[in-house]
Amino acid sequence: MVAVSEDGQDTAFTLEQVTLRRGGATLLADVSAMIPGGRCTALVGPSGAGKSTLLRLLNRLDEPGSGRVRLHGTPLPDLDVLALRRRVGLVGQQPVLLTDRVLDDLRVGEPGLTEDTAAELLVRAHLAPSMLHRETAGLSGGEAQRLCLARALAVQPEVLLLDEPTSALDAVSASAVEDTIEQLIEDGLTIVLVSHSPVQARRLAGHVIVLTAGRVTEQGPVDTIAYLKQVGA
Repeated sequence: MVAVSEDGQDTAFTLEQVTLRRGGATLLADVSAMIPGGRCTALVGPSGAGKSTLLRLLNRLDEPGSGRVRLHGTPLPDLDVLALRRRVGLVGQQPVLLTDRVLDDLRVGEPGLTEDTAAELLVRAHLAPSMLHRETAGLSGGEAQRLCLARALAVQPEVLLLDEPTSALDAVSASAVEDTIEQLIEDGLTIVLVSHSPVQARRLAGHVIVLTAGRVTEQGPVDTIAYLKQVGA
């Protein structure tokens, strides 16, 4: 079943009154939200608001204590968790490379990946195909983060979760990673992006969810979000 919002748009995720507590602290409280498919949704808000926690719910790296998360209308617990994590990939803030060579890293989730397909993935991530046989230890921070993006794409996910993917990079590397993300959005991939930067959210996202102290305080099209205007550049 494909979930559809009131405006007729495909809905990738719905969260229904989701609450998550840990160690006596409430990380998310009664969160209800919609994440559209085929677009970029930015999760924004102050530090500690629950953005990364919400992101991790979407591929079951965290589990709600109450409430329900659905993917295209199906509750996540009804899906095989390993299959879900191939459909919904996660790239973290710090690039984590798992092998010594670029090609081998791309094959981590897809061992049968051909060199031609691997080269195409590098191009999609704005990297040169000639990098296939380079050692991962010699990559810059921006190159490593784009390789992580390419590795996530190797399993052909439906959704890509990005947890502040540029915050640990210099300006030049961050711009290169953003170029890659923009291309993925143009290609129609569903992206959920945690961002501390209002400028980045305005530039990349079509839809925004604002979290404050674990609660959704705003959500909707990017140009309707007061939080992005209040916090400025």
